[in-house]
This record gives sequence, C-alpha cells and structure tokens, in this order.
Amino acid sequence: MPNAIYSQHPETLVSSTSKDKNPDHFILPDLVADCPYTPRSNPNCYEQARKSEKWLLSYAKHNPKKTAKFMGLKAGELTASCYPDADARHLRTCDDFMNYLFNLDDWLDEFDVNDTNGMHECCIGAMKDSAGFRTDKKAGLLTKDFFSRFEETAGKGCRQRFIDSMDLFFVAVAKQSRDRVNGIIPNLDSYIETRRDTSGCKPCFQLIEYAGRFDLPQFVVECKEIQEMEEATNDLVTWSNDIFSYNKEQERNDTHNMIPVTMHQYGYSLQQAIDHVGQKCKESIERFEHNRQKIREDKKDRWDQDTKKMVEMYADGLQNWIVGSLHWSFESERYFGKAGLQVKKDRLVKLSPRRPLVPASHN
Repeated sequence: MPNAIYSQHPETLVSSTSKDKNPDHFILPDLVADCPYTPRSNPNCYEQARKSEKWLLSYAKHNPKKTAKFMGLKAGELTASCYPDADARHLRTCDDFMNYLFNLDDWLDEFDVNDTNGMHECCIGAMKDSAGFRTDKKAGLLTKDFFSRFEETAGKGCRQRFIDSMDLFFVAVAKQSRDRVNGIIPNLDSYIETRRDTSGCKPCFQLIEYAGRFDLPQFVVECKEIQEMEEATNDLVTWSNDIFSYNKEQERNDTHNMIPVTMHQYGYSLQQAIDHVGQKCKESIERFEHNRQKIREDKKDRWDQDTKKMVEMYADGLQNWIVGSLHWSFESERYFGKAGLQVKKDRLVKLSPRRPLVPASHN
C-alpha cells in the first residue's frame, strides 16, 4: 500500500520508535568518502554571489537576525559548485534563483496551506507572464525579476519544464503543510515521492540546460535512463540534506524528514535510521553512474553527436550537483552553524534540545 499514511503526533515519535530513548548525538555516514567525484567551483563565484545576496536582501527586507542567517547560507558557493562552467551572466541568474528558492523554503515553513496556495498562484503567475503580471508581494517581485532574465536565453523546452517543476514544488509543499498541521507522518514510499518535489531539485536541473546554453530534445527528456539519473541525483541531494538538517528540524519538532519517517516505519533507533539513509545515499550514486554508463553504451549509435554532447553536459551537471551539494553542506552555516568543517572531519553531530510544543489552536 504505497500511498498509505501513518498518523502520529511528532512529540511521541522518538520515544516510541527509538531503541536509544534519549540520544544526545549521532554520527554522520561518510557521505563525502562515498562520492567518487571531485568538486569544482566557478571562477566567477565570489563576485556574482555577493551581487546576488544584495539583490535578495533588497527585495526580502529581512530584519538583522534573518539577514545574518541568510548571509551564513552561502548559496552562491553552492551555485558555483553546481554550475562551474557558466559564464558570469548565467551564473548570476542561477545565483538569484538559488537564493530565492532557499528563501521560499524558509517562508513556506511558516505558512499554512492557504498562504502556500497564495504564494503558488503568485509565483507561477509571474513566471507565465513576467512582464505583465502585477503583484506587490515580495516573492512575486523576486520571481518577476529573476525569471525575466532567465527566459531571455532559456530554450523553449527548458523554460516550460522549469515552470512545470516549480508547479510540482508548490503542490508538494502544500501537502507537506497539511501533513504538518494534522500531525501526519507518511510512510517511506509516500514521503520519498513528495520529497522529490519539495526538494526544489527539479528546476535546478533545468538550470543545467540554461547555464550550458542548450535545450534537451523531448526524446532525451523522456529517456528512461535520463529520468533515472535525475531521480538518483535528486535522491542523493535530498536524502543527504535530510541527514544534515535533521538536528535543526528535530529541534522544532518537524517530521518532514526521512530520518523520523524511517524510525517510525521500521522502529529504528536514531543512529540506525541515519545509517540506513546514508546507505541509500551511497546506492543513489551507484544508480546514477549505472544509468550514465548504460546511456553511453546503448545510445552511442542511436543519437547524433550534438545530442550526445548535450547529454554528456547534462550528466556532468547532475554529477556537479551530487558532489557540490555534499561539500557545500559543511561550508554553509545552515546545518551546522560555524562548526561545519569540524563536523565534516569528525562526523559527530550533537543534538539540540527540542523546543516546547505549542498546543494547536481550535478557535
């Protein structure tokens, strides 16, 4: 029953599923060692990243506390690792989207379903008509600005796939919001299906085409091995992120994370769940590489040289996302504060105390 759900309030989750009732730490899987790829960085990183940060802050109007948190994100460094060959102009647009996406994620964490649906309508409307769409909302203005630059050089197919992927993102986030309000913890299959859209990875993969100045033919987009590579990359980025962000999310009793879902479904301890998800991360890299080699063997005499070149560039872009996201997670302050490099070295994560639960209002 892949679509079945298990309903349980988050405050009872750890005590009812963990064999170690009160863990105070966990050990990260050695995800960096499991990744065979070498990280790269775009030479335009620093200049474009700093410009993009100023751009985001000019629209978002964060207070000093949120500004400091945003500056510790270092999304521009992630972007430079994921699109290392982009020219300065295209890297800047990718920077802007990455900063925008992280801010959307933070804003949506605080939204209920109605607010999420409103942001969905606003942002997608701005993408479908960046020049004519009228809005005074921060998210809408940010969308109009970056998307107007994106669509100047994005291919027709890439542009439509980007909008479709963002549409899936908002739909999945609304589902996540409903589950949070109702105290629902999905089963693992259902969680993975939703998480592949809430991750925001899919539009980021369209930016590989945008940054590389190519537009994948539809028969390539529909190729099973290409889709398997995309899914494997999404899974690696998403599942490793769930491990890295677990401490921050358990602190606020958020169960939209593969770790508590795994604990709940299998009765694992925290460390067992961490190790289980870490093994699945390793397997996702193996899935990615298996499908890349399969394409090289099966399509070498069926696709023309231009198509094969685009596919290699796209596969390299997905690889950059795998290795770039892993290393950046320790450089950013989003998950481990200023201790990221030390955590990368010793892999020890100390758990923060949980915040007191606020009773739900029934007014």
